[in-house]
Amino acid sequence: MGVTQRTRGSRPGRVAKVTGLAGLVAVLATGCSGSEVLRFGWPEGVTPESEHMRTLWTWSVIAALVVGVVVWGLIFWSVAFHRKKKGTVEALPRQFQYNVPLELFCVVIPVVMVCVLFFFTATTESRVLAKEADPDVVVDVTAFQWNWEFAYPEEAKTPNGQPVSTVGSSTEIPLLVLPTDRTIEYRLRSTDVIHSFWVPEFHFKRDVFPYPEKNNQDNVFQNSIDREGAFVGRCAELCGTYHAMMNFEVRALSPDKFDRYLQLRTRINQETGQPNTAAEALRILQGEGCDQQLCSPTATTTKPFATDRTLRTASG
Repeated sequence: MGVTQRTRGSRPGRVAKVTGLAGLVAVLATGCSGSEVLRFGWPEGVTPESEHMRTLWTWSVIAALVVGVVVWGLIFWSVAFHRKKKGTVEALPRQFQYNVPLELFCVVIPVVMVCVLFFFTATTESRVLAKEADPDVVVDVTAFQWNWEFAYPEEAKTPNGQPVSTVGSSTEIPLLVLPTDRTIEYRLRSTDVIHSFWVPEFHFKRDVFPYPEKNNQDNVFQNSIDREGAFVGRCAELCGTYHAMMNFEVRALSPDKFDRYLQLRTRINQETGQPNTAAEALRILQGEGCDQQLCSPTATTTKPFATDRTLRTASG
C-alpha cells in the first residue's frame, strides 16, 4: 500500500520533469537566438517604428500565454481532481450558484485585460504615426498602373530646374534611394486607382489614393531606417492586371552616400546629355568604392516582368 502511494505521488513529478525537458529540447532544437525567441515569429524590421510594434507584439503574446497557462491549468485541474471515482454512483459534481466573487472575477479581469491592451496599442500607434514638423528628406511617391515614380521635391534640382525623380517601367524596377539615420517623409498619391505602398521590412503599409485630400485620407507618414541594405517594396492593393508585378526597391544608403547620390543625379551625363539616372548615379558610386551589391544599378530583390503577352509562350 505504501509503495503504491509513493508511486502515485511521484507520477506528477515525473510528468512535470518530462514536460519541462520536452519544452527545453523544443526551444533548443529550433536554433533560435534570444532575440528571435522574444519576437515570437515577428519578422525583423529596419526602422524604430517596427521595433515599437515588435515590442507590442512580444508583450501581447506573453500576456496571451499567461492567460492560456491559467486556463490550461484549470482545465487539467478539473480533469485530474473532479473526474468520476471508481465505485461511486454517477452524479453531477457539486454545483456553485450565485457565486458573486467568482462572477466579478470573470467580468472584471477580462475588462482590465482589454483596457490594458487598448492602452498599449493606442500608445504604440501614436509613436508609429508620429510626424516631425521638419523632416530631413521628403519623397513624393506616385503610384500608377502598374509602376511607381519617386521624386525629391525639396532636394537639389536638375540643371533644367526639375526635382530629381525616378520612374519605373516594364523593363526597369524603380529604385527608391533613401538615407539611413534620417527622418524621411513619404507623400503618397495615385494617378488612377487605389494602390498600396508596402515595404515588408518597414512593417508598415499605407493605401495610396487618387486625390487623397478629397477622400479624407492621411497620405503622409514618416520613418527612419536603421541600417543600409536593399529592401523589396510592393503594391499591396489589388489594382488590375499586373498588380502582382508592381514592385519597387528601397535602397538605403548611409547619409554621406545618399548626399553624393543626389549630387550625381543633378549632373549631366556626357553620353546622353541628360541628368544621370538612378542607375547611372549608383554605377558611379560603385566606381568610387561603394559596395557592389549595395550600389547595384539594378534591383537585387526583385526583377521586371514582361507585360507584352506576345513575348510569352504556352509554357510561360
